[in-house]
Amino acid sequence: MQGTPAPNEHETVGAYALGILDDAEATAFETHLAGCEWCAQQLDELAGMEPMLAALADLPGSGTPEVVGESLSAKPGPRLVEKLVDEVAERRAQKRRRGFYLVAAAAALIIGSPLTVFAVSGSDGGDNNTTVAVSPARSAFESMPDKVTATDPTTKVTATVAVEKKDWGTNAVLELNNVTGPQKCSLVAVGKNGERETVTSWSVPKWGYGVPNAKTEEAKNPLYVRGGAALEPNQIDHFEVMTFDGRRLVEVPA
Repeated sequence: MQGTPAPNEHETVGAYALGILDDAEATAFETHLAGCEWCAQQLDELAGMEPMLAALADLPGSGTPEVVGESLSAKPGPRLVEKLVDEVAERRAQKRRRGFYLVAAAAALIIGSPLTVFAVSGSDGGDNNTTVAVSPARSAFESMPDKVTATDPTTKVTATVAVEKKDWGTNAVLELNNVTGPQKCSLVAVGKNGERETVTSWSVPKWGYGVPNAKTEEAKNPLYVRGGAALEPNQIDHFEVMTFDGRRLVEVPA
Protein backbone atom coordinates (compact mmCIF):
# COMPACT_ATOMS: atom_id res chain seq x y z
CA MET A 1 0.00 0.00 0.00
CA GLN A 2 1.36 3.43 -0.92
CA GLY A 3 0.45 7.00 0.03
CA THR A 4 -1.05 8.32 3.22
CA PRO A 5 -3.03 5.71 5.14
CA ALA A 6 -6.47 6.18 6.58
CA PRO A 7 -6.67 7.62 10.13
CA ASN A 8 -7.57 4.29 11.69
CA GLU A 9 -4.42 2.71 10.24
CA HIS A 10 -2.37 5.61 11.59
CA GLU A 11 -3.81 5.01 15.05
CA THR A 12 -3.20 1.28 14.76
CA VAL A 13 0.56 1.85 14.42
CA GLY A 14 0.65 3.52 17.84
CA ALA A 15 -1.65 0.93 19.36
CA TYR A 16 0.54 -1.86 17.98
CA ALA A 17 3.70 -0.21 19.37
CA LEU A 18 1.98 0.12 22.76
CA GLY A 19 0.99 -3.54 22.68
CA ILE A 20 -2.69 -2.82 23.34
CA LEU A 21 -4.11 -4.71 20.35
CA ASP A 22 -5.70 -8.08 20.95
CA ASP A 23 -4.38 -11.13 19.06
CA ALA A 24 -6.80 -10.78 16.15
CA GLU A 25 -6.13 -7.05 15.77
CA ALA A 26 -2.36 -7.55 16.00
CA THR A 27 -2.46 -10.30 13.37
CA ALA A 28 -4.56 -8.12 11.06
CA PHE A 29 -2.17 -5.18 11.50
CA GLU A 30 0.91 -7.35 10.86
CA THR A 31 -0.69 -8.56 7.62
CA HIS A 32 -1.30 -4.93 6.64
CA LEU A 33 2.22 -3.93 7.75
CA ALA A 34 3.81 -6.42 5.33
CA GLY A 35 2.60 -4.33 2.39
CA CYS A 36 2.52 -0.81 3.82
CA GLU A 37 5.76 1.19 3.68
CA TRP A 38 4.19 4.14 5.48
CA CYS A 39 3.20 2.08 8.53
CA ALA A 40 6.58 0.35 8.53
CA GLN A 41 8.29 3.73 8.62
CA GLN A 42 6.03 4.93 11.44
CA LEU A 43 6.70 1.77 13.42
CA ASP A 44 10.43 2.26 12.91
CA GLU A 45 10.06 5.81 14.24
CA LEU A 46 8.50 4.37 17.40
CA ALA A 47 11.24 1.75 17.84
CA GLY A 48 13.10 2.13 21.12
CA MET A 49 10.48 4.50 22.56
CA GLU A 50 8.46 1.86 24.38
CA PRO A 51 9.38 3.08 27.90
CA MET A 52 8.19 6.61 27.15
CA LEU A 53 5.03 5.33 25.47
CA ALA A 54 4.29 3.05 28.38
CA ALA A 55 4.74 5.91 30.84
CA LEU A 56 2.43 8.17 28.86
CA ALA A 57 -0.08 5.36 28.50
CA ASP A 58 -0.33 5.16 32.30
CA LEU A 59 -1.33 8.82 32.65
CA PRO A 60 -4.75 9.42 34.25
CA GLY A 61 -7.55 9.84 31.75
CA SER A 62 -5.71 8.04 29.00
CA GLY A 63 -8.53 5.64 28.38
CA THR A 64 -11.35 3.67 29.86
CA PRO A 65 -10.21 1.63 32.91
CA GLU A 66 -10.64 -2.08 32.72
CA VAL A 67 -10.28 -4.67 35.48
CA VAL A 68 -7.19 -6.90 35.24
CA GLY A 69 -7.14 -9.45 38.05
CA GLU A 70 -7.76 -7.40 41.20
CA SER A 71 -6.28 -4.12 39.91
CA LEU A 72 -7.31 -1.41 37.51
CA SER A 73 -5.29 -0.52 34.41
CA ALA A 74 -5.98 2.13 31.79
CA LYS A 75 -5.44 1.61 28.09
CA PRO A 76 -5.05 4.71 25.92
CA GLY A 77 -7.83 5.57 23.55
CA PRO A 78 -7.42 6.37 19.85
CA ARG A 79 -6.93 10.11 20.41
CA LEU A 80 -4.06 9.53 22.86
CA VAL A 81 -2.48 6.93 20.59
CA GLU A 82 -2.44 9.40 17.73
CA LYS A 83 -1.00 12.05 20.06
CA LEU A 84 1.73 9.64 21.15
CA VAL A 85 2.63 8.86 17.55
CA ASP A 86 2.91 12.56 16.76
CA GLU A 87 4.96 13.27 19.88
CA VAL A 88 7.40 10.44 19.23
CA ALA A 89 7.77 11.48 15.60
CA GLU A 90 8.56 15.04 16.70
CA ARG A 91 11.16 13.85 19.20
CA ARG A 92 12.77 11.72 16.51
CA ALA A 93 12.80 14.73 14.17
CA GLN A 94 14.49 16.82 16.87
CA LYS A 95 17.20 14.18 17.22
CA ARG A 96 17.73 14.16 13.47
CA ARG A 97 18.03 17.95 13.48
CA ARG A 98 20.61 17.82 16.27
CA GLY A 99 22.52 15.21 14.28
CA PHE A 100 22.42 17.47 11.24
CA TYR A 101 23.88 20.36 13.25
CA LEU A 102 26.77 18.13 14.40
CA VAL A 103 27.45 17.03 10.83
CA ALA A 104 27.33 20.65 9.68
CA ALA A 105 29.82 21.63 12.39
CA ALA A 106 32.16 18.82 11.34
CA ALA A 107 31.84 19.90 7.71
CA ALA A 108 32.70 23.47 8.70
CA LEU A 109 35.83 22.21 10.45
CA ILE A 110 36.88 20.27 7.35
CA ILE A 111 36.12 23.18 5.01
CA GLY A 112 38.07 25.52 7.27
CA SER A 113 41.13 23.26 7.13
CA PRO A 114 43.52 22.96 4.19
CA LEU A 115 42.02 21.20 1.19
CA THR A 116 42.99 17.67 0.34
CA VAL A 117 46.24 17.64 -1.60
CA PHE A 118 46.95 15.11 -4.36
CA ALA A 119 50.54 14.08 -4.96
CA VAL A 120 51.14 12.78 -8.48
CA SER A 121 54.30 10.92 -9.44
CA GLY A 122 55.24 9.21 -12.69
CA SER A 123 57.80 6.52 -13.50
CA ASP A 124 60.64 7.19 -15.93
CA GLY A 125 59.65 4.34 -18.23
CA GLY A 126 56.01 5.17 -18.90
CA ASP A 127 53.05 7.44 -18.50
CA ASN A 128 51.55 5.64 -15.48
CA ASN A 129 50.82 8.03 -12.64
CA THR A 130 50.11 7.21 -9.02
CA THR A 131 47.72 9.54 -7.20
CA VAL A 132 47.83 9.59 -3.42
CA ALA A 133 45.29 11.58 -1.41
CA VAL A 134 46.56 13.52 1.59
CA SER A 135 43.96 13.88 4.33
CA PRO A 136 42.95 17.32 5.64
CA ALA A 137 44.21 16.29 9.10
CA ARG A 138 47.65 15.45 7.69
CA SER A 139 47.76 18.68 5.69
CA ALA A 140 46.90 20.64 8.82
CA PHE A 141 49.52 18.71 10.81
CA GLU A 142 52.24 19.47 8.30
CA SER A 143 51.36 23.19 8.25
CA MET A 144 51.44 23.63 12.05
CA PRO A 145 54.93 24.54 13.36
CA ASP A 146 54.31 23.83 17.07
CA LYS A 147 54.81 20.05 17.47
CA VAL A 148 55.98 17.80 20.31
CA THR A 149 56.87 14.09 19.99
CA ALA A 150 57.14 11.33 22.59
CA THR A 151 57.56 7.53 22.60
CA ASP A 152 56.42 5.34 25.48
CA PRO A 153 59.25 3.03 26.60
CA THR A 154 56.82 0.20 27.42
CA THR A 155 54.20 0.29 24.66
CA LYS A 156 56.65 1.65 22.02
CA VAL A 157 53.82 3.84 20.71
CA THR A 158 55.02 7.14 19.25
CA ALA A 159 52.80 10.22 19.16
CA THR A 160 53.37 13.72 17.84
CA VAL A 161 50.87 16.44 18.76
CA ALA A 162 50.68 19.66 16.77
CA VAL A 163 48.74 22.53 18.33
CA GLU A 164 47.62 26.03 17.48
CA LYS A 165 45.71 28.59 19.50
CA LYS A 166 42.16 29.42 18.50
CA ASP A 167 39.62 31.89 19.86
CA TRP A 168 37.68 28.92 21.24
CA GLY A 169 40.70 27.09 22.72
CA THR A 170 43.23 24.73 21.12
CA ASN A 171 43.20 23.09 17.70
CA ALA A 172 45.19 19.84 17.89
CA VAL A 173 46.28 17.25 15.32
CA LEU A 174 47.75 13.90 16.37
CA GLU A 175 50.19 11.78 14.38
CA LEU A 176 50.24 8.25 15.83
CA ASN A 177 52.73 5.49 15.02
CA ASN A 178 53.41 1.89 16.04
CA VAL A 179 49.95 1.19 17.42
CA THR A 180 48.05 -2.03 16.71
CA GLY A 181 44.45 -3.09 17.20
CA PRO A 182 41.69 -3.76 17.33
CA GLN A 183 41.08 -1.17 20.03
CA LYS A 184 39.44 2.20 20.59
CA CYS A 185 41.51 5.18 21.69
CA SER A 186 41.20 8.84 22.55
CA LEU A 187 43.49 11.84 22.80
CA VAL A 188 43.10 13.60 26.14
CA ALA A 189 44.38 17.09 26.99
CA VAL A 190 45.37 17.37 30.66
CA GLY A 191 45.32 20.90 32.05
CA LYS A 192 47.83 22.33 34.49
CA ASN A 193 44.96 22.42 36.99
CA GLY A 194 44.31 18.68 36.50
CA GLU A 195 41.28 19.17 34.24
CA ARG A 196 40.96 16.50 31.55
CA GLU A 197 39.33 17.08 28.16
CA THR A 198 38.87 14.52 25.40
CA VAL A 199 40.20 16.10 22.21
CA THR A 200 39.16 13.34 19.80
CA SER A 201 38.68 9.55 19.60
CA TRP A 202 39.06 6.83 16.98
CA SER A 203 39.19 3.07 16.34
CA VAL A 204 42.39 1.22 15.49
CA PRO A 205 41.92 -1.70 13.05
CA LYS A 206 43.68 -4.96 13.80
CA TRP A 207 46.52 -4.19 11.34
CA GLY A 208 47.25 -0.89 13.13
CA TYR A 209 48.83 2.42 12.16
CA GLY A 210 52.43 3.38 11.55
CA VAL A 211 53.75 -0.18 12.06
CA PRO A 212 57.28 -0.26 10.55
CA ASN A 213 57.37 -3.94 9.54
CA ALA A 214 53.75 -4.17 8.39
CA LYS A 215 52.96 -6.09 5.22
CA THR A 216 50.71 -3.40 3.72
CA GLU A 217 51.19 0.30 3.05
CA GLU A 218 47.92 0.94 4.84
CA ALA A 219 49.35 -0.42 8.09
CA LYS A 220 52.70 1.32 7.59
CA ASN A 221 51.07 4.75 7.31
CA PRO A 222 50.62 6.73 10.54
CA LEU A 223 47.24 7.87 11.76
CA TYR A 224 46.37 11.56 11.52
CA VAL A 225 43.38 12.67 13.55
CA ARG A 226 42.18 16.15 14.44
CA GLY A 227 40.22 17.60 17.36
CA GLY A 228 39.90 20.51 19.72
CA ALA A 229 39.93 21.43 23.40
CA ALA A 230 38.43 24.36 25.29
CA LEU A 231 41.71 24.71 27.16
CA GLU A 232 44.15 27.20 25.64
CA PRO A 233 47.63 25.90 24.71
CA ASN A 234 49.29 27.61 27.69
CA GLN A 235 46.78 25.94 30.01
CA ILE A 236 47.65 22.41 28.86
CA ASP A 237 50.29 20.44 30.79
CA HIS A 238 50.41 17.35 28.54
CA PHE A 239 48.45 15.06 26.23
CA GLU A 240 47.68 11.38 26.78
CA VAL A 241 46.71 8.73 24.23
CA MET A 242 44.35 6.46 26.18
CA THR A 243 42.51 3.26 25.32
CA PHE A 244 38.82 3.09 26.16
CA ASP A 245 39.60 0.56 28.90
CA GLY A 246 41.81 3.09 30.68
CA ARG A 247 45.31 2.06 29.51
CA ARG A 248 47.72 4.87 28.64
CA LEU A 249 49.63 4.23 25.42
CA VAL A 250 51.82 7.33 25.43
CA GLU A 251 52.11 10.74 27.11
CA VAL A 252 53.21 13.83 25.19
CA PRO A 253 54.27 17.03 26.97
CA ALA A 254 52.56 20.22 25.82
